[in-house]
This record gives sequence, C-alpha cells and structure tokens, in this order.
Amino acid sequence: MKRSDIISILAEEMKISQKKSTEIVDFIFDKMKGAILNGERIEIRGFGSFFVKSYQPRKGRNPKTGEIIDVLPKKLPFFKVGKDLKKKLIEGLNNE
Repeated sequence: MKRSDIISILAEEMKISQKKSTEIVDFIFDKMKGAILNGERIEIRGFGSFFVKSYQPRKGRNPKTGEIIDVLPKKLPFFKVGKDLKKKLIEGLNNE
C-alpha cells in the first residue's frame, strides 16, 4: 500500500475530498517524522511501534579486502510489530 492508496481510501471511506484527505495524511506523517527525528517512540496499540536504535562505533572488516575499518556510530529507525497484528498474521499463515 502506498501513500496515495491511503489518501484515496481515506477520502472514499470518510466521504471527504482528496485534498482534505491529503492534508490529513500529510499531517499525520509529518508528526510521525518529527517524533522519530526527535528520538521519540511512536506506539500504535494493536499495530506496532516505531523507534530509533543507536549503534556504537566499532571495528569492522571489508569483506572484499579483509581490511579492518572503523564503522561510524549511527542511528536507524525500526518498526516492531504489535502483539495483536502479529497474532493475526500468524493465524492468517496457518489458515492458508
């Protein structure tokens, strides 16, 4: 599902214009981006949570040359699936 799909579904389900639907989706995504950039955790009960994971600097190895290199510290966004969604996914797989 793409952003444009979410906008179209929202407009259709809520019987609002595409423009208003776009504003709502953009507002939500902008707030989520801001929270992630500020290092905040976003938790949507029954769906999952988004958070930033920090990695310390370390020594790594170039797989091509075998040379030892310094790997810089970094932060990456992560998504952890919620308990309810995970349960439904597993049930769906077992019913196939």
